[in-house]
Amino acid sequence: MQYINVGKENSRDINLHFEDHGTGKPVVLIHGWPLNAGSWEKQESVLLEAGYRVISYDRRGFGESSKPTTGYDYDTFTADLDKLINILDLQDVTLIGFSMGTGEVTRYLSKYESDRIEKAALLAPIPPYLLKTSDNPQGVDKNVFNEIMDAIKDDRPAFLTQFLHDFYNLDVFEGKLISKQANQHSWNVAARSSPIGTFECVKAWLTDFREDIKNIKVPTLILQGTADRILPIDSTGRRLSKVIKDNKYVEVENAPHGLIWTHADQINNELIDFLS
Repeated sequence: MQYINVGKENSRDINLHFEDHGTGKPVVLIHGWPLNAGSWEKQESVLLEAGYRVISYDRRGFGESSKPTTGYDYDTFTADLDKLINILDLQDVTLIGFSMGTGEVTRYLSKYESDRIEKAALLAPIPPYLLKTSDNPQGVDKNVFNEIMDAIKDDRPAFLTQFLHDFYNLDVFEGKLISKQANQHSWNVAARSSPIGTFECVKAWLTDFREDIKNIKVPTLILQGTADRILPIDSTGRRLSKVIKDNKYVEVENAPHGLIWTHADQINNELIDFLS
């Protein structure tokens, strides 16, 4: 296993686990919550076959990365990403974020203004601003997030079962586009994540990315399922397509939030087309 150090908590290092395979132009894959880099399984092999260098990593608190009790905010997540890019000295990079990972991509493109980045892809995105406020009426009511945090505190394993049901729209797709075993694997991965990190990340979902979006200057793919029950498309993807200047916007009809598994063939075709 390969790791980079991104800081310390008391006497222990905070290390991010990453994978780095293939040759060619680099593609960095940033996973969603509460999974890990392995959730890109159906994309990684296709990208490698198409001739790309594929780098994926586990966000702090998840997968094989360290599980500190601090740093679960987008400024820290983005600093972690920047260290990975610089340590590996990546150039002409395409950043591909899924779900929570789209926050890292958006903040990175705004905060670092890096000439290392060539393109970006936002799949099932969390920006521009998920929280409903007086100046953001398209957002989601704060009570929804409070209920999620209460459920995580009360019984995290039970919450994850219900969350993944809606993540994959299991009442529609189980046994068709996703097996019981694949869903169980997702639960196993999620259950091994840091309980503190799992909880604290919910607060990060309420980050306001509206100013960050104005600074996105690279070609951007925006892709989302019309049946996304986790991040409502009217609050996220459809709004983004109207404010990011150079974008290609794709809606995947009837696809759930976890479309990188259930609709992998369509997602992969769009990614390869965009990258090429």
